[in-house]
Amino acid sequence: MIRIAAVGDIHMGPESQGVLRPAFETLPECADLLLLAGDLTRHGTPEEMRVVAREVRDLGVPVVAVLGNHDHHDDRPDEVSAILRDAGAHVLEGQGTVVESGGSRIGVAGTKGFGGGFVGRCAGEFGEPVMKEFVRYSRRRADALRAALQELGEEGCDARIALTHYSPVPDTLAGEPLEIYPFLGSYLLAEAIDTAGADLAVHGHAHAGTEHGMTSGGVRVRNVAQPVIGRAFHVYHLPTRDHAATGVAAQAAR
Repeated sequence: MIRIAAVGDIHMGPESQGVLRPAFETLPECADLLLLAGDLTRHGTPEEMRVVAREVRDLGVPVVAVLGNHDHHDDRPDEVSAILRDAGAHVLEGQGTVVESGGSRIGVAGTKGFGGGFVGRCAGEFGEPVMKEFVRYSRRRADALRAALQELGEEGCDARIALTHYSPVPDTLAGEPLEIYPFLGSYLLAEAIDTAGADLAVHGHAHAGTEHGMTSGGVRVRNVAQPVIGRAFHVYHLPTRDHAATGVAAQAAR
């Protein structure tokens, strides 16, 4: 069994130093991997990301992260990503990585993703250039996620996980105002996940949303925004590939 710890939307600042570290130091006892689903900082400044970096350095388990919209606010995503990488984390944007932990090879494909909405209530690639670019940007993020998942499918991983900040499904947005759904995620991400295949999809961003959801193709989706899960991280259990072949479903740890 593969144990996946995940959290997003921790929104750390200078005064947050050390808040999560005691819980994170227990990870080797309960998890094989830590996923960070974006919005790790408040305004995307290097100072704030250095706080995050100190929280996740030398945890004893691999750390894989994507950035969120808050982490882009200061317009220095490359700089803050480098700070996190210097702390040993894998920071993904349209790429995949394979980590070995607990005797398993775990593939993670990551992207921030973007908005646009969901089937029947989504933005279209039509009209003004700025609207067309909005949709094209979201599509590029989804296309990169699909390609990364497909590449991981050729790596012989025991499990594949899609890690995003924006949501791929409306299920996990339940509790948020309907009016802002188009700014919380995109069905294009779910299409990418279902086309390429994954064992689990993890996202954040929707603070007032719901933890559990599923793509139309049957991939389980988990909203791990910290205000939703209400703890430093949540752990999910995935069967290894041998067990997955028998049809055992991925289950959330309780």
